[in-house]
Amino acid sequence: MPEATALQIGESFVGEGVNAAHINTVLGDRNGPAGTAWATALASPSAGHVPFVAVLRPSLPVKPLTLFVTKAAPTDDAHGTLIWGPAQAGVAAGVADAVADGVIPESSTDSVVLIAAVWVNPGADDADAVYLNNRAATAAALSNGAAGEPTIDRVIQARHRPANPFYTAPE
Repeated sequence: MPEATALQIGESFVGEGVNAAHINTVLGDRNGPAGTAWATALASPSAGHVPFVAVLRPSLPVKPLTLFVTKAAPTDDAHGTLIWGPAQAGVAAGVADAVADGVIPESSTDSVVLIAAVWVNPGADDADAVYLNNRAATAAALSNGAAGEPTIDRVIQARHRPANPFYTAPE
């Protein structure tokens, strides 16, 4: 049996405005807590949040097997299409990029699983931007997780002025 993979947790935010992507990733051994969480989430959908396996094409799931979990329930058909279409394609391509770039070793792609929690803004309106931002954010989140980013020094430095696209703390 292959050696267990340490649980890697990553995060990335790419883009601006309604078409930005915010990805959280959990990568770990199929036989460990990540595998248990993956299977449990797939078998336990909730109203508006139906996890599914990300595919590069129909019947071609990306490896490692990736569970796509929406952070925002689809608000209408157009929003659902952006989730199931360009966001899913971006996540799958970002995972494949991480494997091609060696962030995830090819030798581990059958022994680990990935959970990708994905934010698609209900106001998103550009399928290509949604795709590109989710692809870049997924690859970056996986790279951050593999590298143990952020460092604690960066966290401590940023603590006095936290900021995100929706709020910046006063100085």
